[in-house]
Amino acid sequence: MRSRLVLALGLAFLVLQPTVNAEELVTRVALEDVGALGESDLGIRVGAVSPDGTDVLVAGMDGFARLLSADEADDRGQDVELLTGRNSTVHDIAWHPRGNTALLVGDEGLAMRYDSYDHSVTYVNGTFSVLGYELTAVVWRPSGDFAYVGATDGTLWKFAEHTGFERLEGLGESAVTDLACHRNHNICFVASMDDGLGVIDGDHRLTWMPDSSSQTWVGIDCTNAILKECVGFASGLLSRVIQINTLNPQFSTVDPAMKLGLSTGEHIGVSPGYGGTGLVHLAPLGIVRHDPMIVDSAETVLMPSDAAAWNEVIAGRTLAVVWENSLHRGFIITEFGNIIAFTPATQEVETTIMDVLVLGAVAISVPGVILGLIYMNSPFLQRKYRELRFGKK
Repeated sequence: MRSRLVLALGLAFLVLQPTVNAEELVTRVALEDVGALGESDLGIRVGAVSPDGTDVLVAGMDGFARLLSADEADDRGQDVELLTGRNSTVHDIAWHPRGNTALLVGDEGLAMRYDSYDHSVTYVNGTFSVLGYELTAVVWRPSGDFAYVGATDGTLWKFAEHTGFERLEGLGESAVTDLACHRNHNICFVASMDDGLGVIDGDHRLTWMPDSSSQTWVGIDCTNAILKECVGFASGLLSRVIQINTLNPQFSTVDPAMKLGLSTGEHIGVSPGYGGTGLVHLAPLGIVRHDPMIVDSAETVLMPSDAAAWNEVIAGRTLAVVWENSLHRGFIITEFGNIIAFTPATQEVETTIMDVLVLGAVAISVPGVILGLIYMNSPFLQRKYRELRFGKK
């Protein structure tokens, strides 16, 4: 009898185990054209959401820079036009962790500071040190004491207002495409065109990570503050998880490459998404969510084919900026300046309701299955039932 009970409980345990299904390649948002930032092509290259989530600073060609409302990006009445006084292209923006200022970097040594107090844009200290360089990436480390800046020739600097720009040692020779820092540690990472991935420790020492130079890196995501991980995204729809050694950052490693299962498309960048996830930009216009809390998981948010079916002209333009105010609810801005609002798709709501119904049915039926299996394998319980049902004979 005991062996039968063990078998019954084992079968019940198997029933309770979750089933792992492959992610569906579907679009999970509905799109709406809510206007444009201008009547002509603005050449927007970058956008960054303020630390408090209220503002978005966008910038691009000819020194263009503008502050938008993160919640109401379709309302031009809330825009603040910023005057840089430059004709160079802005390639990257980094808000200071306190959120009161932001650094803008770009072509011809453009290195400027936006101040939220009076919306001024001014030169930072030591700009003569980077004059003539094509600056491509900038990031503040979480302590807010230093920023890192990269250029197309592989040069990297640390920057602070009181010291200006100081060149790092051990540099690569190819373009720096992205910079990112872990949110809770003064450990930052470098993505490059041909030199692989680099790690910058708390003492500003740069170390190139072995076995990472075979990919062409376009972005790094470090938005999850809990895990000691970042994720690098490369051309060919490849990604690799970076395992951070917080005690000895130079010994951080990269996991084997994973390929996104799309038949078409290419990684072109990554932005922070809702809930510590990353929103990977695709070309043609599309979005994939990477959740570092779920191993080997990627969820399509916007399929390029669905974007093209919605509006072929807008979908033919490059995604420059994307952000979420809540899950699957936010805005996309193209390089041209088109503003696309997105909200959860109807299919997603229907699926969620169905999931609730299914889970409710499982919650009711599974205990019955367990009790039934135990009863069928227990002569003692069967005898007791007969005695209660028909009385002792």
